[in-house]
Amino acid sequence: MQLLATLKSKKLSPEQLFMVSVLAVNGGNYLYNLILGRVLGPTAFADAAVLITFLLVLSFIAMTFQLVTAKFSVLFENNVFTSFVTKVYKQALLVGVILGIAIVGFAGQLQTLFNTTSKSMFVIFGCGVPLYFLMSVNRGTFQGKKAYKSLSITYQGEMLSRLLITLGIILVFNITSSAVIAIGIFLSFVFGLFPFKRSHISFRETIVLEDHYGKQIKRFFLLTAFYELTQIIINNSDILLVKHYFESYEAGLYASLALIGRIVYFIAWMFVMLLLPAVVQLKKEGKETASVLFKYVGYIAVISTIIVMTCLSFPELIIKILFGEDYLAMAPLLWKYAIATSMFAISNIFAYYYLSLDKYIPVIISGVFGMLQMALVIVFHQSLDQVVHMQIIAMILLLVIQLGFFKYENHIQKNSLSKVKNHSSTEKGNLTKDNDFSGF
Repeated sequence: MQLLATLKSKKLSPEQLFMVSVLAVNGGNYLYNLILGRVLGPTAFADAAVLITFLLVLSFIAMTFQLVTAKFSVLFENNVFTSFVTKVYKQALLVGVILGIAIVGFAGQLQTLFNTTSKSMFVIFGCGVPLYFLMSVNRGTFQGKKAYKSLSITYQGEMLSRLLITLGIILVFNITSSAVIAIGIFLSFVFGLFPFKRSHISFRETIVLEDHYGKQIKRFFLLTAFYELTQIIINNSDILLVKHYFESYEAGLYASLALIGRIVYFIAWMFVMLLLPAVVQLKKEGKETASVLFKYVGYIAVISTIIVMTCLSFPELIIKILFGEDYLAMAPLLWKYAIATSMFAISNIFAYYYLSLDKYIPVIISGVFGMLQMALVIVFHQSLDQVVHMQIIAMILLLVIQLGFFKYENHIQKNSLSKVKNHSSTEKGNLTKDNDFSGF
């Protein structure tokens, strides 16, 4: 009660409340994964990790629609906004249905590919995919309009329902099949749809957007889709490749390592959600945007350093508390994996910053290094140590290149400003000479 009174007295801004909410959601998602890891054990948890990874992959694909909706919700208003959002809902639903049918149709092949115990978990998961895409567009409208209270509720609803439903079935009915995990995920998509803004949708005759708006939306959508694809590769290819190349027991151990090490990335995602609408708004107003980037990069750098040092100092304690003694074999790799995710998290802030400004080179850079990471793991996977080392190499190189691009862009901008100033000074000087009547 005292904490609530303190929060009320300090009157947190909507952005700060959203950050607190996201931390709670990430904490709940971590609790969900940790309990699954403890209850199921390494071998069974490997199957659950595949579904969780599929959920992450789905979230990155759907994030394309969310970010496009968020950006243009800042730029569009009134009937133009409604027309735009209605069109995005239709397209998102179509993509969701196609992907859902594909997952259901290839459930048997997916079971063989990832060595899972059943295909029913893929069938159930596939049925929920269209709902997830609708949910993402809904979230994009809240994000763009900075309706952070509603945005927080939809994330909390998804997390809490998945946690309570899944663990309730497992603990009450003692059912530990992978289908239970899929049912919990499916139902969480339903709860995540609320609150749903029906006023953002109009099925009447809509306004046709001008050609330059259409081209701008299409370009941003393709850039975002490509970048989210790189996110999928970098974030999830290692778990899927380890599941393919290693035995289920080792894959389960690695899944626990990845879950702990990725805490940096999930915290960074919170800042990305705030970064995009802020940068788009500042650009719209003709103001400088680099200060926003520096602020969030600083936050991530500090958080990353703390997490890496903690993982280096107390690896066994962390794994014992979070997963139990069955997973202790991963202790020596914990801080190394945290380094890889830290490098990626910082690089990610730079990439989303330039994506907000419609600059595509950092997106291509991320794609190249995402493929490099995947290729390195495919070639070098004699041990889990080697898999982690390959990721560190790829992510350090990615961050160095992103920093180099930022420095180059700043240099170009300074030169451009300098030329504009010199040109203005020259014109002013010529004007002064032309108006000099001292000779008369």
